[in-house]
Amino acid sequence: MTDTPPQSEVDISSSSILLVDDNVQNLELMQAFLEELPCTIQTASDGIEAIEKIERNIPNLLILDVMMPRMSGFEVCQKVKSQPSTRDIVVIMVTALNEVSDYERAVDCGTDEFITKPVNKLELLTRVRTLLELSLVKQGFKCD
Repeated sequence: MTDTPPQSEVDISSSSILLVDDNVQNLELMQAFLEELPCTIQTASDGIEAIEKIERNIPNLLILDVMMPRMSGFEVCQKVKSQPSTRDIVVIMVTALNEVSDYERAVDCGTDEFITKPVNKLELLTRVRTLLELSLVKQGFKCD
């Protein structure tokens, strides 16, 4: 078995990902995993920095650590999903938390997906690729 997900017909090369984690090692590890994808990857070290980057350049997908100083992943997700200009950003929350209440809170604030730590490379790549493809296909079907 390989660590590379199967290729798809949908071109995700124009997509951008914002990866947010206050732990430098986690940030670097997930960034290394995601570099296999043909997307632009930006990073932020906390929720405040993430919001500032989103305001400057809206990503297609946001990968958020839940437990961060200054602004939690839950708060970032809620803020992103409450704004008309950013509510279509796909949000994946990543956390070591595994209580049912954490999943409920993530769903309540609008997350699209939930991944638990330690992050599995194949799971991360597969979910990111699939969610980006679905997002691009959905955008293609939107009527103005």
